[in-house]
Amino acid sequence: MIEFSTPAIVPADPEANIADLLVERARTTPDRAIFSVPDGDGWRDITASEFERQVIALAKGLVAAGVQPGEKIGFLAKTTYEWTLIDFALFYAGAIMVPVYETSSPSQIQWILSDSGAVGLIVETAAHAESFKTVADELPLIRQVWRMDEGAIASLTTQGASVEDAEIERRRSIAKGSDIATLIYTSGSTGRPKGCVLTHSNFVETSRNAAKALEGPLRDASTVLFITTAHVFARFMSVIYIHAGVRTGHEPNTKNLVATLGSFKPTLLLAVPRVFEKVYNSAEAKTEAAGKGKIFRAAAATAVEHSRRVQEGEKVGLGLKVKFALFDKLVYSKLRALMGGNVAYAVSGSAPLGGRLGHFFHSLGIHILEGYGLTETTAPATVNLPDKSKVGTVGPTLPGVAVRIADDGEIQVKGVNVFKEYWQNPEATAEAFDGEWFRTGDLGTFDEDGYLSITGRKKEIIVTAGGKNVAPAALEDPIRANPIVGQVVVVGDQKPFISALITLDPEMLPAWLATHGESSDLTLEQAAKNPTVRAEVQRAIDEANTRVSRAESIRKFVILGTEWTEATGHLTPKMSIKRNVIMKDFAHEIEDLYAAKDATTNLSVAG
Repeated sequence: MIEFSTPAIVPADPEANIADLLVERARTTPDRAIFSVPDGDGWRDITASEFERQVIALAKGLVAAGVQPGEKIGFLAKTTYEWTLIDFALFYAGAIMVPVYETSSPSQIQWILSDSGAVGLIVETAAHAESFKTVADELPLIRQVWRMDEGAIASLTTQGASVEDAEIERRRSIAKGSDIATLIYTSGSTGRPKGCVLTHSNFVETSRNAAKALEGPLRDASTVLFITTAHVFARFMSVIYIHAGVRTGHEPNTKNLVATLGSFKPTLLLAVPRVFEKVYNSAEAKTEAAGKGKIFRAAAATAVEHSRRVQEGEKVGLGLKVKFALFDKLVYSKLRALMGGNVAYAVSGSAPLGGRLGHFFHSLGIHILEGYGLTETTAPATVNLPDKSKVGTVGPTLPGVAVRIADDGEIQVKGVNVFKEYWQNPEATAEAFDGEWFRTGDLGTFDEDGYLSITGRKKEIIVTAGGKNVAPAALEDPIRANPIVGQVVVVGDQKPFISALITLDPEMLPAWLATHGESSDLTLEQAAKNPTVRAEVQRAIDEANTRVSRAESIRKFVILGTEWTEATGHLTPKMSIKRNVIMKDFAHEIEDLYAAKDATTNLSVAG
């Protein structure tokens, strides 16, 4: 059993709660802009003191509306400034938020609100309200529903005008570190979502320690938050941003992201690997369309090689230096400009990024600090730091956190970030812990310097008929990086060899087809049978196969003429694969892979 830990660098304060972080920020730097909101073609700053005034006014409205300390309020909305405003207003009112993904189905909304015991619900739109209405009869505890698009924030603020400041100060001070701060439900990739009880100390101690460790990237920083704040990753970062005084803007529609980055010009980004893949693939597709694909590919290869040599301490020869300088002018500078021109750091989590993208963006001057964590660890457990970083790993342990690798390879965590329990689910809680250690279900390895690498999911390990253990992620991640590939699921449990189900990316596919001599208006079903498309997928699979042994390699694959999305029930809100659902829904296609002895129009023998 291998263990690495980093001592906390900030003394613990068992009395502190999340509201204290805003009180401290507003007291120490009242005139510092900690938010910017859209204003015409530009942005209007909101200072720490102004934000706290708005929080207190809204908290008064919630008190006047009858919300009691300790009561749970559901919240269903996109990522906007108002999301964090409501979050902190609930803290100041002494209430507990239960966030719900704004893409959730009525049955998911019903389960989360009923299981949590929520007594109220805040929604953003008429569509959200309609989703709730379809299950309202099954939620008798819900007393009130507020709609943001109908002016709920303004009306609550007016309603609370007579509530005394002293009452808000009393309520916001009730919670101690060990008290529940929020209930965040897991995304449910393997079954019904479980409510993670995250305490005030989980957020406060993790924020204070992580802010010290990430002091450089957070100092005088600005950021645009666009991933959903209902997920623990963005929720935690929204708290640490207030603690560290990071100026934050929001963009709920990722289609507008490039324009938003251009006007906001952030220094720091928070994203999941799929975003970085999209940036890279879009750039490649645009250069291909302009007849400059060869230049881009050469620039990408140069960027990766340059970054790798720098990281490994190898000599960067004159030839590589000259090529790097040339491509910096022709390619890298334009990509930097696309992201606003000022991004120096990016924090990546939720799924493995991969060394290729990490090295590529590093050569652009964007240091991607890849980290690892789960809802149960209040987001981060490990993260690469500016002065302690290795591309291809998820970094060392955060201060206040210990990580060990069990004898079976499972990653286990203990520390200031580990959740208290699963809500009203003692059996699941007991199963999740080995003493103080939380069993993550993920598999990983440490190098000699204490940098963690993720190798797969314990429950996803495939055991072939020949007894070979195969971690799907080692094959899926590099294939998914291909611009025309949407998703990949590797199969082969108790089968004679490994196979794969592939979906195509409908956004990237048309441009790719056009630059490869094919009709750009092929349907997904037509493209799945197209020889040029199949050859490209075969190439991606062949490349992935070079990273594993012959017994682990993909021997057959099928390209599906459909898409896996959250709406189809095959992806979670954070875009993770619902492997068990896919295995059930595409059981016939999987059987065909093993029934067919030869390649057909729908099957292809790899390698």
